[in-house]
Amino acid sequence: MIRVVLPPQLRALARHEGELRIGVGEPATIAGLLDAIEARFPMLCGTLRDQRTGRRRAYVRFFACERDLSHEPQETALPHEVVNGNEPFLIVGAISGG
Repeated sequence: MIRVVLPPQLRALARHEGELRIGVGEPATIAGLLDAIEARFPMLCGTLRDQRTGRRRAYVRFFACERDLSHEPQETALPHEVVNGNEPFLIVGAISGG
């Protein structure tokens, strides 16, 4: 099971406290994880990715193992540490402004 940490506003929307535990098939990719999250929590559809294009929303960032995975292709395999549950996959709401 992959551990996923959502920002507070998405946890509230999903009506879920704490980390998500999501099962993903092999190979475990960013797209596969996002698909699994949206399947289990349909109210999050469109909040992480644009529903028409499938691209990551501009103000959503993905991190794992202290690496920013936001600009990686969605077919990118998740780090082994995330797949085996030792490290969480973080979904973060980006902050902008001056």
